[in-house]
Amino acid sequence: MGRAEERRARQRGGRRAAPPTRSSGTPSEGIAPGGRAAARKAAARGKKGAKSGKSGIRRLFTWKKILGTFLGFCLLGIGAFIVMYMMIDVPKGNAKAQEQSNIYKYSDGSVMAREGDTNREIVDLSEVPKPVQRTFVAAENKTFYTDSGVDLRGTARGLLNTLSGKGKQGGSTITQQYVKNYYLDQDQTVTRKLKELVISLKVDRTTSKDKILAGYINTSYYGRGAYGIQAAAQDYYRVDAKKLSVEQGAYLAALLQAPSQYDWAVASKTGKELVTARWNYVLDNMVKQGWLDKTKRAEMTFPKPKEPKAAPGLEGQKGYFIKLAKQQLEKQLMAKENITQDEAEARVENSGWTFTLNIDKKKQAQLEKAVKSQLTKQLDPKKRKVDRNVQAGAASVDPKTGKIVALYGGTDYTKHFYNNANRTDYQPASTFKPVILAAALENASETQSGKAIGANTTYDGTSKRQVVDSNGNKVGFAPENEDDHNYGKQVTVQTAMNQSINSVFAQMGVDVGMDKVLATATKLGMDTGKLRPLPAYTLGTMGASPIQMAGVYATLDNHGKQVTPSIIKTAEQGGTEFQMPDPIGEQVISPKTADTVTSVLTGVVADGTAKISVAENPARDGRKVAGKTGTSDDNKSAWFTGYTPDLVTSVGLFGEDDKTKAQAKMYGVGGKPRVNGGGFPAEIWAEYTFGVAGKNTKFDLDTDQGAAVQPTWTPTPSETPSETPSETPSETPSETPSETPSETPSETPSETPSQSPPTGEQSTPVQTSTSPPNPLDPNGNP
Repeated sequence: MGRAEERRARQRGGRRAAPPTRSSGTPSEGIAPGGRAAARKAAARGKKGAKSGKSGIRRLFTWKKILGTFLGFCLLGIGAFIVMYMMIDVPKGNAKAQEQSNIYKYSDGSVMAREGDTNREIVDLSEVPKPVQRTFVAAENKTFYTDSGVDLRGTARGLLNTLSGKGKQGGSTITQQYVKNYYLDQDQTVTRKLKELVISLKVDRTTSKDKILAGYINTSYYGRGAYGIQAAAQDYYRVDAKKLSVEQGAYLAALLQAPSQYDWAVASKTGKELVTARWNYVLDNMVKQGWLDKTKRAEMTFPKPKEPKAAPGLEGQKGYFIKLAKQQLEKQLMAKENITQDEAEARVENSGWTFTLNIDKKKQAQLEKAVKSQLTKQLDPKKRKVDRNVQAGAASVDPKTGKIVALYGGTDYTKHFYNNANRTDYQPASTFKPVILAAALENASETQSGKAIGANTTYDGTSKRQVVDSNGNKVGFAPENEDDHNYGKQVTVQTAMNQSINSVFAQMGVDVGMDKVLATATKLGMDTGKLRPLPAYTLGTMGASPIQMAGVYATLDNHGKQVTPSIIKTAEQGGTEFQMPDPIGEQVISPKTADTVTSVLTGVVADGTAKISVAENPARDGRKVAGKTGTSDDNKSAWFTGYTPDLVTSVGLFGEDDKTKAQAKMYGVGGKPRVNGGGFPAEIWAEYTFGVAGKNTKFDLDTDQGAAVQPTWTPTPSETPSETPSETPSETPSETPSETPSETPSETPSETPSQSPPTGEQSTPVQTSTSPPNPLDPNGNP
């Protein structure tokens, strides 16, 4: 083969090898005949193989195959939907069939109450004014009159959120919501959502828009136990649906988005702002749709609804028990099933639940008797107007089980809707001081001179003493002691607790670190929300309820194992018991810390602000008692939270204006210059506790500090104050009221998001928390 032919062979990629020639090499040169051609062939095959590898991937993921796969899935989805559409029929309406009374029992199994027939009255759409009908369309589904009954994007978004565990997602049409309310249930499952989609399409094809709208407004839940627009019109405005104004209709339409959060009577400040914005949104949409004149819209004002009406059979304390039980069950449903508060409420209302409560008949009767004899009989509203402005709340807890065995929510649920035992809008005042001591002991904190903080550690008890930080700098906070008394520069922590000396605990809080104090408060069961670690909170200027404070002190009584008070013993539905969490939790502070605080608190009773009402009470009969009094700024609240080894009870008195429901001062109540924690609250506590608590029990304390284990050393102060205020020589020794600090906290007590009891003048501004404020009440409802 000539050179030209050889070149042509190479150009052809070596597909045809040239015959061996001299130029191809000889065996003596180490190259076999035809070796070069063979090498060229091998190289060519390698390149071809590499190229084939790359092209193989391209062949696997060509745009044609990707498009084909996508279309295949689409066809499968369409086919599945067609099969579903053919298989799923429109069921019979089951909403009424599922409505059953809830039954409530005492701890001994005897029936307390039945929460009966659903509060619903079906009305024809013709009885609802056309403008009011349109408020619901403007609020929920502007395209209602023209769409096919479903929102595919909203449904897809809801399915994705359900699959990813994100819970409820809005976007459903009025038709879909009606189908969910009337034909299905509130479960957040993929199956239910797919059924909702199919049934909605079928219902929209076979049912007029007016009938769908009528079904929607008659089956929706509006809060307050009201189902349907007629019940809602009566509950919120005391009128029939046919007499609703456009403004009122817009509020009810806005309410459907979050009934519990948007109920004006119990909404937090944030809730009121949100529902007002929603109300404006509804009316503005009506203007855009041409359903409302722009000029008339501009003249409209927000129609505040009426106060709630209590259902028959809930008189006395029963209504408070039932409301609290439902709130606690709803909280657990929200946590376990990832549903909203309103969905949980709909799951509980009239759904055939049987509640057995922890309320003990004997203890409950004794608590009501104590409030009546020690408070109610001492008041004379005709003689003193201020006597009308007093509300009492109390919660009694077994520290070993966490059971709420007795509860006092107010004079009567049908007359005072708010549960005073669960309200968090008043300051716990000096009953917070034991938390500061617990934080100091738990964190092995030291004074600025390097001494470990304990019962016998000394502090400066001078009134209005400037609190200083670890560098000796003033922090701008100098609280006054009661009546501006100076207790001297060498006051023990025990004496400071006994006499409730503000200046001592203000400095102690800074020594410990307010971040650690608030962390300890949270561990013990208080809702500290988003409180900033400010020294002002050493005076107990956050919000708390008697149930919360009973939980805090029960945790101390239980040697540091957390106690979360529970009113529910069991909750059953359809023969299946819903598993409630154990009220007794983990060890949140050490037993020694808890026992030392208990030991110190025995001194408050033996030789402090509760001495006359509790320690010297004839009915005490040798019982061991620990506790703390508290009086808030401007005498708006007064407390005594105390315990024996087997029973913890927190009693609070709250100044609430009889007409406006704003916070009010209690000076002069019962003819006394000032209401102190050592007065009415301690007296109620003593009559109740000494009537039901065990007699021969003793605190089993693992501590070598405090009044319970050693004599209390009281240094001689530079100025010896009288035990009682000078203006009330015959008065029960009073504790130090916490006053508004010179540095006002930028936020205040956290309160329940979904509800805020009536607000008014506060010694500190109220802080809004995004998380359920109360461990027992994620909505904040009292």
